[in-house]
Amino acid sequence: MAPRLRLLTWDVKDTLLRLRHPVGEEYAAQARAHGLQVEAAALGSAFHEAYKAQNQKFPNYGLSKGFTSRQWWLDVVLQTFRLAGVQNSSVLNTIADKLYQNFSSAETWQMLEGAESTLQRCRDRGLQLGVISNFDRRLEDILAHCGLRKHFDFILTSESAGRAKPDPQIFYQALRLADVEPTQAAHIGDHYLNDYQAPREVGMHSFLLVGTKRQDPFPGTVPKEYILPSLPHVLVALNHLEGSAPKH
Repeated sequence: MAPRLRLLTWDVKDTLLRLRHPVGEEYAAQARAHGLQVEAAALGSAFHEAYKAQNQKFPNYGLSKGFTSRQWWLDVVLQTFRLAGVQNSSVLNTIADKLYQNFSSAETWQMLEGAESTLQRCRDRGLQLGVISNFDRRLEDILAHCGLRKHFDFILTSESAGRAKPDPQIFYQALRLADVEPTQAAHIGDHYLNDYQAPREVGMHSFLLVGTKRQDPFPGTVPKEYILPSLPHVLVALNHLEGSAPKH
């Protein structure tokens, strides 16, 4: 029998919201505001290196080591500037604080096309909507500032859950919050492992948003009915799912 969906959960970054400008440009602009000249390209490259190293050493914001997500991010910013060649500037801590604040604001983020109308139409179907995102505590404010918080019944970040996707426990927490069975829930996101494969491993349905960005080849086969070229395709995909036998 075809499933009767009751819950739709969403990734956020590059699914509903994206940065208005590359990270390197944001960092370079803030550096200029404080009298430092650093190339955006150098900062962008340094950021990816610093972020990767920090996440490997202290996953999920270092919560298990007693970090706060704010401390974790401030350290990423400082390491980014050091890797880009800025070693001992007295303004680095000020820049780090300002960037942490800026990335909480609507000015730094923009909605993907069709995000708000798609969420509203999903709510009109009577679905509960929730967020499952590898993000820190600022996500609640970001969604509110961007006008999307009102659409969601709950926001579950990896910081609040204490687990990050693809850990199955973050999905189980969401199912408990909504009081639904896995077969009554579907997840939408842009990352094959975190947003497509992981929810399926706990028995949920899932859809992979590919949009127009370049994707690495999928590690597995994704049936075309579970690939979303854009957010408005969600409604078509839900109609197909509820009118056909589930596939995993």
